[in-house]
Amino acid sequence: MIRPLCAALALCLSAPAFAETCIASRYGYSGGRTASGERMNPNGMTAAHRARPFGSHVTVTSHSNGRSVTVRINDRGPFVRGRCIDLSTGAARVLGFAGTTRVSLAEVDKHKWDATP
Repeated sequence: MIRPLCAALALCLSAPAFAETCIASRYGYSGGRTASGERMNPNGMTAAHRARPFGSHVTVTSHSNGRSVTVRINDRGPFVRGRCIDLSTGAARVLGFAGTTRVSLAEVDKHKWDATP
């Protein structure tokens, strides 16, 4: 009984902490407040996600052209079925899309963004 548990634990520990493939959309209202309380900057590298903590960073990679961008989660959404992330206009521009596109999401190591050693 212990061996299957060890194998399952090893699989869980070796898998990425957060990986997802889904549809991303662009949103870019200006001047309003996000769910985190900051002002929306359409040209910023930010995004809305339903579950990721505010301030966390996610690398988004487009399936259509292979481009990637790292965004900071500062809002909640998307609120459309089948979509997993809303990207700011600036982030969508880097990925090269205007409406929706298929993407992969990967959690960025939080230590990469820490200013302290």
